[in-house]
This record gives sequence, C-alpha cells and structure tokens, in this order.
Amino acid sequence: MPDTTGASSAAASYKTAGVDIEAGDRAVELMKEWVKKTRRPEVLGGLGGFAGLFDASALKNYERPLLASATDGVGTKVDIARQLGVYDTIGHDLVAMVMDDIVVCGAEPLFMTDYICVGKVHPERVAAIVKGIAEGCVLAGCALVGGETAEHPGLLGADDFDVAGAGTGVVEADRLLGPDRIRTGDAVIAMASSGLHSNGYSLVRHVLLNEAGLALDAHLDGLGRTLGEELLEPTKIYSLDCLALTRTAEVHAFSHVTGGGLAANLARVIPDGLHAVVDRSTWTPGAIFDLVGTTGRVERLELEKTLNMGVGMIAIVPEESTDVALTTLADRGVDAWVAGEITDRGDHATGAALVGDYAG
Repeated sequence: MPDTTGASSAAASYKTAGVDIEAGDRAVELMKEWVKKTRRPEVLGGLGGFAGLFDASALKNYERPLLASATDGVGTKVDIARQLGVYDTIGHDLVAMVMDDIVVCGAEPLFMTDYICVGKVHPERVAAIVKGIAEGCVLAGCALVGGETAEHPGLLGADDFDVAGAGTGVVEADRLLGPDRIRTGDAVIAMASSGLHSNGYSLVRHVLLNEAGLALDAHLDGLGRTLGEELLEPTKIYSLDCLALTRTAEVHAFSHVTGGGLAANLARVIPDGLHAVVDRSTWTPGAIFDLVGTTGRVERLELEKTLNMGVGMIAIVPEESTDVALTTLADRGVDAWVAGEITDRGDHATGAALVGDYAG
C-alpha cells in the first residue's frame, strides 16, 4: 500500500480542488440583470434552467422558415482583455463573430448561448463578460437565453479565461441570400470595420507585443489612444444594419470579413464563373493596420489574408440599388462605399481579388 503518513489530514473538497461553486452561484446572480435586457417576447422562463426556451410558434408567420446557426469564439484577443483587466467589451466581439455570420444569409438573429471557461471564478469578472455579451445581443437584436461558466483549475491560470458562443437565426426560404443571386455588374459595397475586430491577434500580439515589445499603455502616433485601447476596440456588430438594408434595397449577398481576410471571405459567396474585383484605392486602412505591417515588416498580401484591413462586412447589390443602399447605411451611421464590382471569372483562379493601391 502507498505510504500516506505524510499526507494532509484536511478533508478534500471540490473547493480545495480549485472549484468554488459558491463563487459560480454569485456570478450567476450578478449577471441576471444583464441577461434580462436581451429578452425577446419569444423567450420563456428565466436564467438558471438547464436549457433556454424559445417559443417556436413565432415561426408560424413564415411560409418556409430556414434556421441558420453559427458558433465561434474570440481567439487570443481575450489575452489583451486579461492583461488590461477590462472584461466588459470582449462579449461584443463574441456576439459579432456569431451573429454577423448568421445575418450573411439574410437571417434574423433570434437567440444565443455562451460558454465561459475560467481558471478561477471571479464573480465580478464573469458578470462583466456576460454584461458585454448581453449588450452585444441587444445590438444584434437577439436574446441571450443561457450559457455555461466552467472553472478549470490546473488547466488554466487563475486569471485566464476563454469565451465561445452559438447562435440561431431564421430566414424565409425565398429570401435566402447567397451566390445564386449574384449577377455580373453587381456592386460590391464595403462597410467600415471598427478596427482589427477579432481576427489575426496571434500575428498582432507577436509583432507588436512580443517582438517589438510595445506596452499596452503606450500612446502611439496615429492611434489617438493607447495601444491597449486600440487592440481592445470591440468588433462592430452589423446584424441590424444588414437586415435594414434588405428591407430598403435589393441585396444579393453579404460577406462577413473575418479570419482569412477580405478577398478570401468574399470569394466564399461568389458563384462559379463570376469574380469580385475590389479596388483598394477606394479606402484608407486605419493606422493600426499600417502599424502591424511596418513594425513587423509584414508583406501586404500576408496582412490582407490575416486582417480585415478596414472592411468588416460586404454587401453585394444590383448596380441600380447602390444609391439607396448607401443612403440606408449612412442613415444608420455605417461608413460605407462602393469598393468594387462583379465581373465574369475569365482566367481568374479565385472568386475575388484586391487590385490597385490603398488611398492615402
């Protein structure tokens, strides 16, 4: 038998193993007020059940409802939040990553669930994260119907955390957007990003923090704020803007610019035989993109396949719908412009390409 004479005489418990159930319960109490703000009339019950409930009879008004679903996380941007001790913005990023994928097909966001994994439950921190998620859900027009907070001592440090989420939306079958609708001559409308959004942070952190050794509290030329504030700028949530656009103008497709960059994501919605040409000279990327490129000597093509370069969402519309589309977006405070057009594929190997040089 093993010798246990030197073992501690203290009784083992879940708490001594690193999991504090009471702290988790307090976190739930702190987050309830924020989750309540996301409530839609179709939501049944409250926070604390084993499953979130959504009244599907609301879909009876649809002729042929199609459910759209997506799941995503925020990636290593969470480490910037951890270092700065700012936890109430990262949830905006999570909602944007999930719900702006859903709206691409024309679907209305309905509800979302989240998963927060921590090394140690700090109730106020968890509540701050959920606050950001709830605020993001309000901006996307969806309900936050439930979630999970998991404590993983021994696997994560006491201050480490990660977030992920899943969402569901609905679209009428005959209003489904995508490649089948796109035609030669359609206009490519770009919607400005709020910054880096939530992609490419492994490159950004490597270049700016690890290699260049820049401090998050440093004030750098062109940013107009600290580096940390720039890196933690929440991802813009376009869901309601895109839905408004479908109500005022004919829209053939959307493309959410995330990991892989503008050209690669745009190519995902371009049908065989057609090609999207995007003119770089129609906009000037923000200073953060130049900072990453020059500091790390990152080639332009590498930047463009990693970062959004200032464009977070694309709408493809018939040329005759361009004016009303731009007016709708402007009225909603969205900076947008015609960035290109749809042409025949010809000899192009891919469905989309950037041409020319950036303005400025």
